[in-house]
This record gives sequence, C-alpha cells and structure tokens, in this order.
Amino acid sequence: MKAWEQRERARQTLAKEVGYIKKPHGDRLRVALAFPNTYWVGMSNLGFQTVYRLFNAEEDIVCERFFLPPKQELVELSAANAPLLSLESQTPVGDFDVVAFSVSFEWDYVNVLTLLRLAGIPSYAVERSARHPLIVIGGAVTFVNPEPLSPFADAIAAGEGEALVQGLRRAVAAATGRDDLLRLLATERGFYVPSLYEPRYAGDGTLTGYTVRAGVDAPLPVRKAALKTTEAVDPPVTSIFTPDTEFGSRFLIEIVRGCANLCRFCWAGYNYLPVRAFSTDRILDLARAARTHANRVGLVSIALCDHPDIEHILANLNGMGYSISPASLRLDDLTGSIVRVLRESGERTLTIAPETGSDRLRRVINKTVTNDEILDRADLIFASGIENLKLYYMIGLPTETDEDLVAIRDLTLQIRDRMLKYARPRGQIGRIVGSVNPLIPKPGTAYQWIPMEDPAAVDRKIKRLRSLTADIDNVYFNIKSERHSYFQALLSLGDRRVAPAIAIAERNGQNWRAAVADAGIDGDFYVFRDRSGDAALPWDIIDGGLKRPFFEAEYAKSLREEWTLPPKRAKENAHLLPVIQ
Repeated sequence: MKAWEQRERARQTLAKEVGYIKKPHGDRLRVALAFPNTYWVGMSNLGFQTVYRLFNAEEDIVCERFFLPPKQELVELSAANAPLLSLESQTPVGDFDVVAFSVSFEWDYVNVLTLLRLAGIPSYAVERSARHPLIVIGGAVTFVNPEPLSPFADAIAAGEGEALVQGLRRAVAAATGRDDLLRLLATERGFYVPSLYEPRYAGDGTLTGYTVRAGVDAPLPVRKAALKTTEAVDPPVTSIFTPDTEFGSRFLIEIVRGCANLCRFCWAGYNYLPVRAFSTDRILDLARAARTHANRVGLVSIALCDHPDIEHILANLNGMGYSISPASLRLDDLTGSIVRVLRESGERTLTIAPETGSDRLRRVINKTVTNDEILDRADLIFASGIENLKLYYMIGLPTETDEDLVAIRDLTLQIRDRMLKYARPRGQIGRIVGSVNPLIPKPGTAYQWIPMEDPAAVDRKIKRLRSLTADIDNVYFNIKSERHSYFQALLSLGDRRVAPAIAIAERNGQNWRAAVADAGIDGDFYVFRDRSGDAALPWDIIDGGLKRPFFEAEYAKSLREEWTLPPKRAKENAHLLPVIQ
C-alpha cells in the first residue's frame, strides 16, 4: 500500500466523522494516540475517546489517532514497508513526539507491537534512542498488571486519564532530554518508568520485590493516579460520532465510576474505588447536545444504580427521545420505575450477572444477592415488557461443586418460567442467553494468589454444564473454552519475563502455544501455581490503594462463605448476618 492510498482512506474515514479535532502542529507537543485494535473496535471505546479529548483540550498539545489496519490493509502495509500514518493529518506515526497506547484487553498486547513495527519504532524500550517517540502505555490493563508490557514501554500511565495528562505535560515541558524526561515522569503520580526499576527473584523463580536503580529518585511502589472527586470534570462521553463502529453512532456516557459491592473476583470493582457519581446536570447537558448525532444512548458503569439520581437521569434521557441501553444491571438496586423507563425507551433486552446459581457460592464470591431476589427482579423485568435477558455466569470458582453447576441450570429454568409467564399471553416469546466463562484469577483482587483451576477439571465442568443446559427451549448457552483462558491468564498474571512470548506471538501469527515454548517460558508457573507464599507479586509495583491484609481478609471470608456487605446492603440484610456468619 502506497502512502497516497493511506491518505485517501484516512480522508474517507474523516468524512464520515463528526467531532474530530485537527490542529496545526507548529511547536505543539505532538501525541499519536493508538488503540491497538481496528477502528471499528477502537472508536467504540469510551476511554480512548476520552483521552483523545483530554489531550486536545490542552492548547499546546495536538493529538491524532491511529489504529490497527484491517487484515488485508495490514498485509499490504507490511509488504510495501510503508510508514504508518495518523488519521487527522496523515503524518508518519514515527514523527510524533509521543506515541500513547490505550490498551483495554490482554489479547491486544501483540497489536501494540504490530503498530510499533509498522511505525518503524523498535519494540523494546532499550532499543530506542532520542530520535524515537516516547512510548507511553496506558488503559485499563495498567490498573491490573503492567509488567508483561513493561519492557516495551518507556513509561506506563497507571490510573485514570483525567489525572494523568497534566503530569505528562509538565514533565515534557521541563525535560532537557530523553533521560531527564523519564526521570521527571517517574516523579509524577501514576507514571511508572520500568527502566528505572529492577525486579528481584528468588532461586525458585518467584518475585521477591523491586529496587529502584542507583542514583534515581523514583517512588516504590508507584501510586496509581485517580480523581478524588468527579465534581470538577465532565463525564467521559462519545466526542466523535461515526457509523463505522461496533456501536454505530450510539452516544456513550459514563455516569458513575466505581462499585461499592466488591465482588471478590472483580478487578474493576476494587481498582476504581471510591464510588464517584458524575454531575447529573452535566450528564443531561451533554446528552442533550449529542441528540442531533445519536438516537441511542449507552450508559457505561460498573454499577449503574449507584448514581443517586439514576431514575431522574433515565426519565430525562427517555424524554429526549433516546433509546437507552444500560450496561449490566446490578440486581440489588433494580426498581420497577427503572425497568419501565428502559422499556418505554425501546429497550427489549437487559443484562444481569447472577455469576452462579447457588446462594452459597454467591456468598463465597461476595455477590450480595440471593436466588429469591434474582427471581423477584426477573419477574419485574419480564412483567415490564422486556422480552430477552442475558445472564453472566462463571465456573471454576473456589469451593465450586457439581451441585453449583446444577444450580446454574435450575436458576436459569426458574428465570425462564418467569419469562414464559408473561410472554405466552402476549404471544411473543423472547429468549435467555447465558454466557459462561471460567474464572481467571485477576491481580488486585481477593483471588490474586489462587491458581486457575486445572484445565481438565474445567473441561469436565464445561461438558457437564453443556449437557445440563442442552435442548432447553428459548435458552441458549455460550460457554468459553478453557484453552482460550489459559493464555489470557498468562498475560494477566505474568511478569516482565513473559514479554518475549508476546514478541514471538506477534511474529508467528499469534500461535501462543508455540510462542510460549519458543520463549522458554513455563506457563504453568504463572497460571497454575498458588502464589500465597510469594514475597511479592508482579503487580505490587503499582499501589492501587488497597493493601495485602485487606485482600487476605477477604479471601479468608470467601472460604468461610461470608459476605462483605456495602453499607446500604448491610442495613437491609442485618437480619441475615447471623445466618451467613
């Protein structure tokens, strides 16, 4: 593919967009912002759009985008050895001052290296010089575990974008050279410069900790950057509208950040604390302004109903003529008025997450609802006219037995009975879709020390659950393979010694089994080993706010089948606590 063809495709893409920003470069700091997947996926990512807006809100910064090209275009670019260009001005990515990656998913790690290769930038930080752009990697994965990507990054941006942009801006403005810039970045909250830290290992290969390199002033650990309050900032919203995305021209908006429930497997619940609601007035003002470009609104949140004004917000969005699509709804706060407004706006399908079918196992994982409450809310949902329901389940949870698998089937059948009760008189029966995933223990959670369940055991559970749920009318189960989960777990739980496997996978077409073998990595060491006796964990380099004793206490409560109730639920369920404990 020739440069002029890239430029023409970029212009065609921009012609379909509303809201992109194009600035003259001049003496501004030039940032090339990448989403390491296709335009179709990346432009549906609210974090990516937010960082783009935050950078361009600064007068002395110009930020332009680039993405992973589609497969055929990727082949043509590689064959032609043509430089990868930015979208807005069609400037070679390698000519920018900073290349920033917004990474949300482990499977996109290889795409980070593909984009660096296409841009003519060495993959490993140690191979770069002052003539190369500064490579900054941020996004959701940096909250979890930055170490597998750290050898490729000059700096890791760990935290919330609103709290990071100014730190980068200050360091760049004050730096006298590349080495000075890295040292200055290390003093800014949320910036982890991997080259300034040295991991230490015991004879058995376990991590014993980190040291800061001699003569360097850098914090240990690095404190995550986060907003104390959302009062002074706008909520993240879709700022660029285009039909060429996964969600079309839907207006996405984050209404509340964080979740008070603290499910023990959920990294996002722990890492986005405290719960912070965005301004109701700003949410509605931004939605009103976007109405000319979108007729659907997607509400983004871990816990939608934690916003104190959620019913007021939904009523007003409905009044604006929006069709409202919420993220997965937390059952304990679901009310009749909320469901009615969603139905009135045109929504036909809702998503809830029972996680498992038994109350006992839900106490283990701290999912603070019961089967009775789930069925009560299912009745409410179907009575309001919602036709379809998506259910999220997990398998491979601590203390799980065959009875818990049977309970998934039984709960789903009971939910189906509620659906049929209201659907048959209307003459239109919807469907229930269950999505089942094996547990991948995540860093920064109460399960960060436990091994992933043996793949043979998971495979048996998958087969058992498929047999239990086969041939149920109007019910469909999608069950994720354990083989896919193994390599995702490796990328999630690994340290910087996993990086060579990522580099090999980028070159061999993402044959992960071969990549791990060729890199000489013992994947089982990271995935199937109990880490409770380790002196340190790879992700300890980032201080997310919650300390080891808290997670240890939560894990102990998990094994005792005890809830840790958020304040609101604790008051509501005071009569249950003696039974639970």
